[in-house]
Amino acid sequence: MKTRIEEALGYIGKHIKNQPKILLVLGSGLSALAEETLETILIPYKDIPNFPISTAPGHKSRLRSGKLAGCELVIMEGRFHYYEGYSMDDIAFPVRLMKRLGVEKLVLTNAAGGINRTFRPGDLMLIHDHINMTGQNLLIGKNDDAYGPRFPDMSRLYDKNLNEIILNTAKNMSVDLKTGVYAFMSGPSFETPAEIRMLEILGADAVGMSTVPEAVCAGHAGMKVAGISCISNMAAGILDQPITEQEVLETGLMVKEKFSALLKGFLPLI
Repeated sequence: MKTRIEEALGYIGKHIKNQPKILLVLGSGLSALAEETLETILIPYKDIPNFPISTAPGHKSRLRSGKLAGCELVIMEGRFHYYEGYSMDDIAFPVRLMKRLGVEKLVLTNAAGGINRTFRPGDLMLIHDHINMTGQNLLIGKNDDAYGPRFPDMSRLYDKNLNEIILNTAKNMSVDLKTGVYAFMSGPSFETPAEIRMLEILGADAVGMSTVPEAVCAGHAGMKVAGISCISNMAAGILDQPITEQEVLETGLMVKEKFSALLKGFLPLI
């Protein structure tokens, strides 16, 4: 009897004939880059057996295969969040599926609230570490030794070599790329000012509702991981103004050219 992964892999294998080595996950408001792929194949999530459906605003809920900046890759136009009611296993499913497809590197992007007071909306931040504040870990339960060890090391989760390539690319392109620690909160409510003060004390530079489960899953499976946050707004209490979903999407549009240029600059190098 086929597993859930094997059923999905069988379907995708009929459509994706190339050998992509990179999976790019696009966060809220950051989907414009995907339209630039060549030799494109589009697969709606709803057509893939056992695949979750993205319900977050600004997520197109489809898988895109093609070439970008000369690289064969797969793009997730929309991801899955714990706040949508999905289990951590559901969130891990696409990453494990791509591992079975032969993907070796995972590039994660997201929209995040800025905690570091030197940041401004529209900044880009390379993630060098994270803090999981949800109390949930997708590796809880029986370990699947086919993907990775029972107790995987997380001290080098965000790959040093990938980060150096991305930082050097940003420098050569005169892109002001920040670096920092990403804090993962469950959402869907934005954080309170008191929670942001706590995260600031703990050493977080940005906060969001995604990315960490995928990163942990990929690291467990031996994939190389990199992550970039678009600072879409300043977190609660940093500025004396409310936070809105619309602000997140508008900032994504504002930075789309800088964001796209940076990704197209480093993807061929990794």
